[in-house]
Amino acid sequence: MINVAIIGTGAIASAHIKAYQLFQNRCKIVAICDIYSEKAEKMAADFNLDVEIYSDYKQMLNFSQIDLLSVCTPPYTHAEIAIASLKAGKHVLVEKPMASSLEECDAMNLAQKRSGKILSVVSQNRFTNSMMKLKAVLNTNLMGPIVHTQVDSFWWRGHCYYDLWWRGTWEKEGGGCTLNHAVHHIDIFHWMNGMPSEVTAIATNTSHDNAEVEDLSIAICRYPNGSLAQITSSVVHHGEEQQLIFQGKNARVSVPWKVAASKSKPNGFPEKDEELENELTETYQQVKNLEFEGHAAQVEDVLSAIEGKRQVLVDGIEGRKTLEFITAIYQSSSLGKTVKLPLNEDSPFYTRAGVLNNAVHFYEKTNHVENFTEQQITLGGKYE
Repeated sequence: MINVAIIGTGAIASAHIKAYQLFQNRCKIVAICDIYSEKAEKMAADFNLDVEIYSDYKQMLNFSQIDLLSVCTPPYTHAEIAIASLKAGKHVLVEKPMASSLEECDAMNLAQKRSGKILSVVSQNRFTNSMMKLKAVLNTNLMGPIVHTQVDSFWWRGHCYYDLWWRGTWEKEGGGCTLNHAVHHIDIFHWMNGMPSEVTAIATNTSHDNAEVEDLSIAICRYPNGSLAQITSSVVHHGEEQQLIFQGKNARVSVPWKVAASKSKPNGFPEKDEELENELTETYQQVKNLEFEGHAAQVEDVLSAIEGKRQVLVDGIEGRKTLEFITAIYQSSSLGKTVKLPLNEDSPFYTRAGVLNNAVHFYEKTNHVENFTEQQITLGGKYE
C-alpha cells in the first residue's frame, strides 16, 4: 500500500484526492498539509478522510509513513517542497508548472537523481484519449514532415481571478496565462513536435489591471527544418476553444479531431486525397481508449512507476522542457528579441531573480484576498 500526502488544499487538490480514491486498493491518503490548517481540516471532512493534519510541510515530512507527496501549492513553492521531499526519501507528483525558474527545475532534477525517487510533473491533458490518439497518428509519419502548427490555448478568467493573494505576480505565480494556463498545450505540443530552435514572442495585459503578468501572448517558433508554429496563450477568449492543428506536407490533423489531405492536380491546385484521409482516420480510431483520463490516469501512471511496472510518462526532464519553452516566450516578449534554444545558465531568465528583474510588469498588484469561497474550477481539455 502506497501512503500519500497532499500538500496544499486549493482547488486543484480535490482533483488529486478524487484520483487517489479511485485506487484505494493500491494507495491511501494519510496526511494533508496547508498553511491554513482549517482548510486542510475542511478538505479532509469533505472527502471523509481519516488523516493527519499539518500546517508545516517540513513537520509532515517527518511522518515516516508517507511514500508519495502530491504538491498542490502555488508555483513559487514547488521547488523547495519537492527538493525537501525527495531528500526525505519520498516520491513526488508536483502540479504544473514544475517550478518558477529553470534553475529550480535543474535543482529538482538533481535532487531526484540523487534520491533515486520518482519525480513526476502533472500534465494531465497528455493523459486523454484525444491526445494519445493524435500522438499515435503523428508517430506514423503518414502526414509527412510537419510544416506548420497552430496552438490555441484559449481560456477566459474574470477580473477578480487575480485578486487571490498569490496570483498575478511574478514573485508568487511566476507568470500569467502563458505559464499557468497554456502550460498544458505547450507541454503537449513539445511532446508531439519536439523543441523549437528559436522563439519570437509578444505579450500584453488587456483586461486584468490587478495583475503584473500577461493575460495574452503570441509566440512564433522556428524549427531546424524550417517549419513554423504559432502559439496563442490567453485568458481573455470567451468560449475557451482550445485546439492543436498539425499541418504536414501530406495532410492536416488536429485536436479536436479533424483530418484533411490534399494531392496535387496537374496544374498545382488541390484535390482531396480520400485514401490518405481514410488511413489517418483508421489509425486514429484503432488506438484503444485509456482506462482512465486526466489526473486519474497520471496518478495511476505514478503509482505503477512506484510499483516498478513502468517509467513515468512525464518526469522532471519533460517538465523542464515545458518551462524552458515558456521561459523563452517570456524572455523574447520582455526583451523584444528572438531567443535561441536551448536555454541554460547564460539566459537572463534562468534564475528566479532573473525573471523578477527582467519580466515586464504590466500593472502592479495593490490588493488581494486570502481565499475564495468558490472552489469549483475548469481544467480545460475537453477539445469539443
